[in-house]
Amino acid sequence: SREDFVSNVASDLLSKVPKPFDLQAIKRSNKDTIAPTFVVLLQEIERWNKLVTFMSITLKDLQRALIGEIGFSAQLEAISDSLYNGQLPDAWRRMTPQTEKKLGSWVTWFLRRRAQYDDWIQNGEPKVIWLSGFHTPETFLAALVQTACRMKGWALDRSTLYTEVTKFTDSKDIKEKPEFGCYVEGLFLEGAAWDLRKSCLVRQPPKQLVQELPILRIIPVEASKLKLSNCFKTPVYITQARRSAMGTGLVMEADLASAEHASHWTLQGVALCLNIDT
Repeated sequence: SREDFVSNVASDLLSKVPKPFDLQAIKRSNKDTIAPTFVVLLQEIERWNKLVTFMSITLKDLQRALIGEIGFSAQLEAISDSLYNGQLPDAWRRMTPQTEKKLGSWVTWFLRRRAQYDDWIQNGEPKVIWLSGFHTPETFLAALVQTACRMKGWALDRSTLYTEVTKFTDSKDIKEKPEFGCYVEGLFLEGAAWDLRKSCLVRQPPKQLVQELPILRIIPVEASKLKLSNCFKTPVYITQARRSAMGTGLVMEADLASAEHASHWTLQGVALCLNIDT
């Protein structure tokens, strides 16, 4: 029956929802090294804790409603319908980073977010950052610039980010993180392809709509010293829906090498996305 199906899905999800992080313990164990990027981690964990607590409460209430212990509210009805249809409930969507994923692929992504936070807490800032796992990736990028400005004495308002695509396609090949900036994985290229041998944008092969970009290095620099040529300023969006009329959804611009004029890639609608539908 529909009720049995929803109950099984709810039980399965409840078994996968992790416990919230102990935020105070994390702060105490790292009180001597409060870097800007670590402050971003604390903010991310705070949002994460609210999400997993809310998920746990609503799933337990749904199970109780299904067996008649409590009545169905409008919110529980909506969650039940979403679980039955394999969709992410809107009540959860409002507390999670922007996404267009279905429920199954979202749960995989959700658990990977937890794994990255856990690795960061246990072993320090990762060598390669999975930028898609952040609730607000813009704040992490701003923290990278702030860290470099503190160490090099640059003016914050005159500093920016430069990117270069590496030859690495597997994060395990990177043995140490850079002194400034970071390596980023999990970016998906739309409207073009990347030639790993020539290290530049090329035209998209037939029937290949999306390609994962090799690991990207993000480097803070002084804006006055940045001189770029033969590259396309590629917008980086959170989802494939790109940005809204209000401009939300745009994270940054990546500098991708190109042998073609930039107008060619603009007309092709070339962009990078942190999250794809699957």
